[in-house]
Amino acid sequence: MAEFAIIKTGGKQYKVKVGESLKVEKLEGKTIEFDNLLDGGKVKASIVSQIKAPKVKIVKFHAKKRYKRNKGHRQNLSIIKIDKISK
Repeated sequence: MAEFAIIKTGGKQYKVKVGESLKVEKLEGKTIEFDNLLDGGKVKASIVSQIKAPKVKIVKFHAKKRYKRNKGHRQNLSIIKIDKISK
């Protein structure tokens, strides 16, 4: 059994170990299978919960033009737990 693996989800890569929990962009389903980018094996994970990230404020401002825009965004996230790494 491999000690760690590299997985890709949501356009990002993560180094994971068995039993580790991490926050990734929202995924559907109860269990997910990722490809191990190191040796071509599989990584099995289960979704623990769905949460929302803290709000990010977006401000656009043009001096002397009477232009100001405020926006906010909260990203949907999934907390996943790595169950098994196989080759």
